[in-house]
Amino acid sequence: MTIEGKANAQSGRIRLGMVGGGDGAFIGGVHRIAARLDGHYDFVAGALSSTPEKAQSSGRSLGLADDRIYTSFTEMAKAESARPNGIEAVAIVTPNHVHYPASREFLSHGIHVICDKPLTSSLEDARALAMLAAQSDALFVLTHNYTGYPMVRQARNMIALGELGAIRVVQAEYPQDWLTERLEETGQKQASWRSDPAQSGAGGSIGDIGTHALNLATFVTGLKLDALAADLTSFVEGRALDDNANILLRFDGGAKGSIWCSQVAPGNENGLRLRVYGTKGGLEWEQEQPNHLWHTPFGEPKRLMTRAGAGAGEAAARVSRIPAGHPEGYLEGFATIYSEAARAIAARREGRPIPNDVHFPTVEDGLNGMIFIDACVRSAQQNSAWVSCRSSK
Repeated sequence: MTIEGKANAQSGRIRLGMVGGGDGAFIGGVHRIAARLDGHYDFVAGALSSTPEKAQSSGRSLGLADDRIYTSFTEMAKAESARPNGIEAVAIVTPNHVHYPASREFLSHGIHVICDKPLTSSLEDARALAMLAAQSDALFVLTHNYTGYPMVRQARNMIALGELGAIRVVQAEYPQDWLTERLEETGQKQASWRSDPAQSGAGGSIGDIGTHALNLATFVTGLKLDALAADLTSFVEGRALDDNANILLRFDGGAKGSIWCSQVAPGNENGLRLRVYGTKGGLEWEQEQPNHLWHTPFGEPKRLMTRAGAGAGEAAARVSRIPAGHPEGYLEGFATIYSEAARAIAARREGRPIPNDVHFPTVEDGLNGMIFIDACVRSAQQNSAWVSCRSSK
């Protein structure tokens, strides 16, 4: 079973713009692929770079009309909102420090926002953005793409149905090795802005990949984080932000957990993993084998569930696109978020409620991620003391 068809057959595809994502930007290409994979969007406008020449050349290379290539997101929001065929949604794929001002501008013009994670570069901005989003009629979607994987949806559904019983232990890890050396000194763009507090914010590995691990854990289990104790390290000499973190977690209801995230772990490429254990059994999932989910009912042999195989249910099938045995993963996960957003936007177009089975990360998930980053930093500054995630003063 595939993702539903066009978001609104009568009105046509959703008109999409983009901020950031110009020539040489990895994540911009990912978002454009995701937006067109299921046929819900037309990419029609962009402010693709803060450098005017690059913005123009990037727009032309992507086939945008000259009058819809902008050199600033402020100009773009104002002009597009005034057009009868202006954009309905915008993808924001810039470094973290631009997320807040760009999102604020488009929300103020009633344009739906699809924003890359983390939400902002500071907790103060995250709180302000959450308030703006709550007051706006426009939707706010955060692209924690791993929530779109079919077997992640399967795991979430199994836990919601009580198949694991009461949750006791949640372990997430996300090791990489690409920053084992000081790559930011070479001028490599992705390393440079992620290692710069002015662009990335207070979190290094905790902001870049730790927020993914937390979001995955809470999305799958439905648990809310109560407190944490964090040990943050910058192993690479001269690096301004953490490149390794070990974090203990306490959840509402008494469940305990941990997150390890590292960008200095040789031999690991993109090792996001989640393990959840309850009174009735356990689940294990890893991003590099995304079509597999291990389920172990207590006292019984471990069982391998596959994306389109026996045991997988409607929650996985609804967001699957291809037959059994074919890998489906990273790009499709992003596409699922875009398609879920399209269903929600279509509902808003037609004046009807958003369907109950539509799931995408929201501004509240983004705010929780920023509270997590802030709490990790404060805990580390207090020799890994326990810090509440209920407030962040």
